[in-house]
Amino acid sequence: MTEKYTIAILGGTGNEGPGLAMRWAKAGHTVIIGSREAEKAQRVAGEINAKLGEPLVTGDTNPDAAHACDVAVLTVPYAAQNALLETLKDTLQGKTLINVNVAMKPPKVARVYIPPEGSACEQAQVILGPGVDVVAAFQNVGAHTLEDPEHPIACDVLVCGDKKEAKAIAIQLAEDIGTRGIDAGPLVNAKVVEGLTSVLIGINIRYKVPGAGIRITGLPEG
Repeated sequence: MTEKYTIAILGGTGNEGPGLAMRWAKAGHTVIIGSREAEKAQRVAGEINAKLGEPLVTGDTNPDAAHACDVAVLTVPYAAQNALLETLKDTLQGKTLINVNVAMKPPKVARVYIPPEGSACEQAQVILGPGVDVVAAFQNVGAHTLEDPEHPIACDVLVCGDKKEAKAIAIQLAEDIGTRGIDAGPLVNAKVVEGLTSVLIGINIRYKVPGAGIRITGLPEG
């Protein structure tokens, strides 16, 4: 029997948050959508519940969602990441933060951008300090593939982090949304995983496809 978590999706009213929330709620986790405004979070939670046919997801402010959770998942735009984490630094101590963000420099989002810290996830770890286990995951999963909880996700989730226990949580949560989580090494490797997102965006544009993804071959099934 897999562990069930209380998951706060910080900035969860954007593109990727609702799809993750819907799939995790359906898998039996307690899910809280976080936003700057509680009313907006509650509205999005209501929309997700309408699709699920059950009141499984709640909405709250980012600080209150972070306080209530076991596991936080960061889905705010990259430009807003560091400012939000500064405000939640104390609240997140002792918890796992799964960062879905990718360091990008618009408008050239199809070009890999590496910030001074190495990646968005390494930036998050610097801000939060050693008391928070930051994990990189779900960067290469397109938001549109998450919208229908019955639709299979045809890509793997590469998971980077410095704590095995925290990576294990992200790997389980990948399986809970219907795909495969793969241990891709320490957090320093997040720069490669994040960079792949820009590569995939470029592939989507050039080949006119909605969601190119990553598959790791050569691993035993299951």
